[in-house]
Parts: sequence; structure tokens; C-alpha cells
Amino acid sequence: MAFSMAWAETGKGAGDDRDEARARLAWLRRELYWCLGRRRDALFELADAVLCRQDRVHMVAELCLEPECRRGHGAVYDALNSGEVRVARLRRALSVMPLPRWEDGRIRLAADVSNWLRPDAATSPERLFCHCYARGKGNAQMIPGWPYSFVVALEPGRTSWTLPLDAVRLGPADDATEVTAAQIRDVVTRIIAAGHWEPGDPDIIIVFDAGYDLTRLAWLLRDLPVEVAGRLRSDRVMHFPAPPLPARPASTGGRRPRHGHKLAFDDPQTWPDPAVTTRTDTTRYGTAEAMAWARLHQRLAHRDAWQDHEGELPAVEGTLIRLRVGHLPGDRDPDPVWLWSSRAGATEEDVNRTWQAFLRRFDLEHTFRFLKQVLGWTRPKLRDPAAADRWTWLVIACYAQLWLSRSLAADVRLPWQRPCPPGRLTPARVRRGYRNLRQTLPVPASAPKPGKPGPGRPPGSKNRRPATRHDVGKTVKRDQPSKKTRRQKGLNNKLRGRADR
Repeated sequence: MAFSMAWAETGKGAGDDRDEARARLAWLRRELYWCLGRRRDALFELADAVLCRQDRVHMVAELCLEPECRRGHGAVYDALNSGEVRVARLRRALSVMPLPRWEDGRIRLAADVSNWLRPDAATSPERLFCHCYARGKGNAQMIPGWPYSFVVALEPGRTSWTLPLDAVRLGPADDATEVTAAQIRDVVTRIIAAGHWEPGDPDIIIVFDAGYDLTRLAWLLRDLPVEVAGRLRSDRVMHFPAPPLPARPASTGGRRPRHGHKLAFDDPQTWPDPAVTTRTDTTRYGTAEAMAWARLHQRLAHRDAWQDHEGELPAVEGTLIRLRVGHLPGDRDPDPVWLWSSRAGATEEDVNRTWQAFLRRFDLEHTFRFLKQVLGWTRPKLRDPAAADRWTWLVIACYAQLWLSRSLAADVRLPWQRPCPPGRLTPARVRRGYRNLRQTLPVPASAPKPGKPGPGRPPGSKNRRPATRHDVGKTVKRDQPSKKTRRQKGLNNKLRGRADR
């Protein structure tokens, strides 16, 4: 609540929206400075250099050449390796920011994983095999790296903007579903504490892509005012509720069935008449046709994520939607998409809201591309995963400042670019004009103290303490040690041999 009051005070006395936006941006910059601990001046100037650089960030060392960074490249790397970012306070500061709301007043969030690939970093611990798409349809690669789970707030309409609210690095011993559920719980709790959601408001929609266990997430988040929605594979099978048993004599035994009619996604013969059918004309995808069936659930078993569940396994019911659009960019005959929502009721409004929120989930891909290709999120060659976490949160803070600067930055376009209408500036356009905007904002970082570089390692001396090599993959503790698979052994041996060369 203290953060909400401080945020509200920034808008008092503002003459117009620009003054209020400028006050909010100034508040966030001061709050970011106090979210930094050790090496806070160097970290803050590093963030300003990322924002004010007119080109893409290719390496951390070149940021010290920007006038906004008054430290050398040694101080910059020392700040990332030995600095401190108070993540809890920074998370609360991001949650206090005005979240985008849709026409129905709902808040829509999206969660997805983006990988920081480090295939040649044999001395970096806690790397996992990250699933990456290769060139060609149906091709995939498993490359070592650090996967990060992001949660962002989506905006209505076609846009390349999202508001990142949280990021968590997945470790070798982490269960992705449980980590994601805990992350969503923390984000929703902070949103409620900031006053963005009150009792009586509509539920918050959280959208996931394929690869998540939607049933498990809906079960773990059942006590929160959220609606879980996401995409399912096209080879899944779901069940309707079991029909009521006819009246039978008391002497007749037997157990009541828990699952009803089976609906196989790839078998149209098992599809009953849909409860709701909607058709919507869109400007980008043509005619969108959605068929929905209410109260479908997945058949669970006591294995994998449910092996430690006590008692009878639940039947988590929801709405199943089959979405088919007329065309996609570059694909004139797209395959249908299967969606599932934890809301058991199926009305036309609910069905349209679910698939429209899912289509807006792809705005997160623009954010990932901007973080990696422009702000240089995955560019630094850092060894310690803790340093990678500091750099990740620093980049998120930079993006949040750009998000608040949309109504303040001027359209500094290149000669061959078209003018951008007001309110439609892209993140790259806003960043291009941030250097002029920074001159009117507070800079709490102090000037560096005079000094000289240390002696370093004597010329010609060898490193007699080589860094430890770490294997890649899961390290979950089991009752009985299991042997590594042939694929995992081959990948580890290949990476180890490459590091030795």
C-alpha cells in the first residue's frame, strides 16, 4: 500500500497527462535507483546507456562509451558480477504501474518461457537443454542455456507493447508447472495489493501457449480470482462429466463412473454438437469460427505431477474451444487451434473473450525479440547465473521506462521511415528519442571517484585455477539413482570435448 500511495502522489498537481506521465517516469527512475544495492551508481548508469544508445546493444563493454555511462568497462562488468538488485522491491514497483485494462475492465496476463542460450559456456552452472525451433517446419533443437519464465500484462488491440511484471529463471531441479504457478500467484497477489483488482471485479485472465499443463495450473490457482486459458495439442483427449446413474436396487454394487463421453481432438466422430458456435470477421485473420463445449476435463493418473496427490484425483472442468481462422500471414490454409479455459460456463461472450485473449498472447513474442535484438538481453557472456539475473532485471527496468515514455518521446524517425501516428510509437521509436527525454528527468547516480586500474595478472602468467566444468540437464534427486540417457551422455560429452579444445 505504501507503493500505491507514493505512486498516486506523483500525479497530484499535474496540469495535463504529459506532466503526470513525466512524474510517473521520474518516480520509477528514483525507485529503480533505490532498488539497487551494491554498485548502484554503475548499474543505474548502465541502464541509462542501454536506453540512450542509438544502435542495438551488441556487448556490455561498448556501453561504457555512451556519455550516459561515466564508468569504464571494468566497472560495468564488476557491477554485474558483484552488484545487487533488490528484486522484491523492483517487483512491487512494477506492480504499482498503471496496468492496461480492456473494454470489459479485465486485466489480461500472459506467461511464456524465453531462453538465454549458452551452448559454449561449459563453466556456467545451472544450464538446461532449451527447446529451440530450427529452420524448417517440424524441426527442433535442444541447446544448453538458461530458460526464463516471464509474466507480462497484455494490451488491447494490435500492438507490439506489453508490460513485463516478473521473470524467474528455471533451475535444473525446478518443476516448470509449480514454478509457474508460484510465479503467477505472486504476481496476482501484488496486483491485488496495489489496488488494481478489488472484490467484485471480473477475474484476471492468464493466457498460456502450448507446452503448459493447464489442468495442473488451474488446480494450483483455484483459490485466486483468475481464469486459466491456453492452447492444447491437437492429439489430446478430454471427457465430459459422467452421466447420472439410473435407479437400481440397493443390493446392486459397483462404482459410479467418473468420466463421461470421450472427445478426441483428431477424431470428428467423437465430437457432439457444440454448446456454442460463434463467427467473427477480423481484419487480419479473415473469418474466425469458434466451436465450444462446456464442462470438459482431462483424465488424470497418479504419475508425474500428480504422483504425490493425496486422495482421489480431481476432475478440473473447463470449456474446450476449437478455433479456425480463414488465413494467417504466410499461410492460406491454417490448421485449427484447440483452446481450453478453466471457466466451466460456455457463453458466446466467454468464448470470444478467450480466443481473442489468446491471439493477443503473441504480442509477447515482440517483447522477447526487442529484449534480445535491441536491448541486448542475451548478449553478455556472463558466467554466473546470478549475474545473468541482475542483467535480466536491469533490462526489464529499461523496458518499463520505455513503456512509461510512450506519450512523452518524440518521433525521431530515420529518413526512409514513415511518420508514426500519435500514440502508436513502437518500442524502438521511443528508445530513439529517449536521450532527449532523459535531460528532463532526475539522474540520482553520483559521479565516479577518480582512480586507476589495478595491476591485473602479470604478463605471461598462466591461470593455475581453471574454472569448474558443469554438466547440462536436470538434477532432480530421486530415491534410486537413475542412469543418464544415451542422448544426454552424448550431448554432455560433446560439449565437454568442445570446451577442452
